[in-house]
Amino acid sequence: MPTVTFDKATRLYPGSEKPAVDALDLEIADGEFLVLVGPSGCGKSTSLRMLAGLEDVNGGAIRIGDRDVTHLPPKDRNIAMVFQNYALYPHMTVAENMGFALKIAGVNKAEIRTKVEEAAKILDLTQYLDRKPKALSGGQRQRVAMGRAIVREPQVFLMDEPLSNLDAKLRVQTRTQIASLQRRLGITTVYVTHDQVEAMTMGDRVAVLKDGLLQQVDSPRNMYDKPANLFVAGFIGSPAMNLIEVPLVDGGVQFGGTVVPVSREAVAEASANGDTTLTVGVRPEHLDLAGNGDSEAGLAVTVNVVEELGADGYVYGTAKVGGEDKDLVVRVGGRAVPARGEVLHVVPRQGELHLFSTKTGARLSD
Repeated sequence: MPTVTFDKATRLYPGSEKPAVDALDLEIADGEFLVLVGPSGCGKSTSLRMLAGLEDVNGGAIRIGDRDVTHLPPKDRNIAMVFQNYALYPHMTVAENMGFALKIAGVNKAEIRTKVEEAAKILDLTQYLDRKPKALSGGQRQRVAMGRAIVREPQVFLMDEPLSNLDAKLRVQTRTQIASLQRRLGITTVYVTHDQVEAMTMGDRVAVLKDGLLQQVDSPRNMYDKPANLFVAGFIGSPAMNLIEVPLVDGGVQFGGTVVPVSREAVAEASANGDTTLTVGVRPEHLDLAGNGDSEAGLAVTVNVVEELGADGYVYGTAKVGGEDKDLVVRVGGRAVPARGEVLHVVPRQGELHLFSTKTGARLSD
């Protein structure tokens, strides 16, 4: 399977001054599963449609392998797309839907039947081949759409939010099926979603977009551990990272009643940016209760709501930071859940603090 390259690819819609996708530079390796993620309107679907040939490219280039496909029609790109709404023909059976592209291409009936049966076996659809789409569940229809893509044996799979019409339980089940299927077939795949949990669990790498600009591309683990800027930090992770603006003091940053040490490099970078405060990021699981009953240590968080999840719980509370109320989330043990109105004193776990420039939003040295 080939690589896919976006080389400063830009899409500017007529009548708009701001590009929907702005100089996207991204290389997707042979056989890689790359997830494009971001909020609505960030340019992820536009990027996918540019690769598919469904949107014009106004600047830069797109290559599949060594071929420049920037201005090729979709039919000449050797890609297969799986849409959000399945796009199945209601009057055709599952087998006819899956084999339709091959029929149009002039492949003989026996070969079509063989390929359809092979794909149906992989997707556990063999018993449904003679049914019409209306007799299938949402998850089964999505698998038929996958089967239609598989039988074509494309160089690249493109998937545009294929799970968004499924209920929560089926979405979890189907995303594991898609991820394992892609690894089995080894086909280079670009997958678009707004759901960062999907992105983190499915992709070999994740690319985060905001306002048409690529913010970061990395493995899910590295992105979780070292977000490149404030936007990625707040977007990746569920619940989201706590982001708190705190003053720079001698020896570190003032976190409530505790001074948390930070590296000299971070302080130097902050000074170069003209920062007098730093934005500190702490994930809910990395906020610990201050020990020894010290009521002055750490940040005082008043408990508003507690979500009990069995093994653990999430405390949604409010803390006074710089004279303003700030919402915070703290993960606690399932056997030690605080009551509403209780005040917890929390401190960030050593080595788990993320530092960002308040002015630029960029990550500072650890």
